Amino acid sequence: GQNAFSVLLFQDMAVIPILAVLPLLGSGAAHTDAHGGAADAWMAAWPGWAQALVTFGAIILIVAVGRVAMRYVFKAIAKTRQREAFTGTALLVVIGVALLMTKVGLSPALGAFVAGVVLANSEYRHELESDLEPFKGLLLGVFFLGVGAGIDFGYILEHPLLVLGGALGLILIKGLILQCLSVFSGLTGRQSLVFSASIAAGGEFAFVLISLSLASGVFPPDTGRALVAMVALSMAATPLLILLSQSILRRGLAGQEEREPDVEDDGNPVIICGFGRYGHAVGRLLRISGYGCTVLDNDSDQVELLRQLGIPVYYGDANRPDILALAGASRAKVLVIAIKDEAAASTIISNARRHHPHLTIYLRTYSRTEAYSYLGQGEKHIYRETLDSSLRMGEDILKQLGMPAHDANRAAKAYFIRDEEMVQAMAEHRNAEDGEYMNVAREAVKSLDELLRSDLKAEDRDPGAAGQAG
Repeated sequence: GQNAFSVLLFQDMAVIPILAVLPLLGSGAAHTDAHGGAADAWMAAWPGWAQALVTFGAIILIVAVGRVAMRYVFKAIAKTRQREAFTGTALLVVIGVALLMTKVGLSPALGAFVAGVVLANSEYRHELESDLEPFKGLLLGVFFLGVGAGIDFGYILEHPLLVLGGALGLILIKGLILQCLSVFSGLTGRQSLVFSASIAAGGEFAFVLISLSLASGVFPPDTGRALVAMVALSMAATPLLILLSQSILRRGLAGQEEREPDVEDDGNPVIICGFGRYGHAVGRLLRISGYGCTVLDNDSDQVELLRQLGIPVYYGDANRPDILALAGASRAKVLVIAIKDEAAASTIISNARRHHPHLTIYLRTYSRTEAYSYLGQGEKHIYRETLDSSLRMGEDILKQLGMPAHDANRAAKAYFIRDEEMVQAMAEHRNAEDGEYMNVAREAVKSLDELLRSDLKAEDRDPGAAGQAG
């Protein structure tokens, strides 16, 4: 996602110099504004290099003045506390810059883009984004409505091979370039295919470039109609390209021979199933503390990446009883299940309890409902992945607000104990009807707050007991 966004942003930024250079490539055709007059008639007689220089100068001037002046303008508006004033000023800036761009031979779309860059550099950008949010969908719809109205379907019917071939060529050439970029950025084969398919089509600014090129006389109207049709057709094909890439990946995975597990019994006391963000931290802590771990993961890309980093990981599906046996479950003491898939985790628990009942199982859970499920299976060592970090944050906030450190720590510990008790109690009602469950949950939340307050008050009266409890 980040790589695709970066490419799209680069495409949009590249529009600025391209639009500035287009007058140099034109044949001198006049660019007419909405009123039928020559918008850049005052410099029509200038040589191409001079027009380009004026264009670049206008853009630089707008950005420079905008960065300096708009700060004070919005600061003054902020003092009025009038939200409508923010919206009106922002729209006025956009319209004014767009009109200025037409006076130097550029399109109003580029002016709106430059105005957006200026507004984005304001310290009030978040408030501006909030105020302009209602206009985004409307104006985007108007833009694509204009694009759709500009497509000459008659031309497409008359020249189907040209349009289809051009659209296919655009997708193939751009897709090949994106594939090369994905290799340099370190994406895997699966990721690069989806990445290329998602943005291989032409961008929306292509329509702006084509319109300005026609107005500048860069190419004749027939070429413009063909290019508009090709870009529009490539954009329409984007959902199909994404679906096709996903289908290819699924068929490739289904058609390839299943990778043989390479699990070995290292005689370690701990077996970890899943070595993602959670299992990784647990495994590294145990290893640096001198306890060996046998790590299993069924994601071949993840296994190869970890091995390249020098982390010993075995490829194998812990759902299979034979894989656990190969990993040395008969001699291990602890089984850590750190995968996010609840169904797979339940299968591993069942197999471990059936074939290796001596193992102590430690479970990572993603939510309370998962915790209820594991408690229902008789498990005891259950760890909700966000509980400790959220309590640590809450403790730090209490200290920031002025609470003594020992009191904040005591409150966090009390919450942890009582919340664990509530989860244990709520697990008994996990299969109840929705209405009954909500009533029980509502009472549990109320009683949890009351118990926490009473615990903290009791510890305030008896500091010695609090020290023993900690």
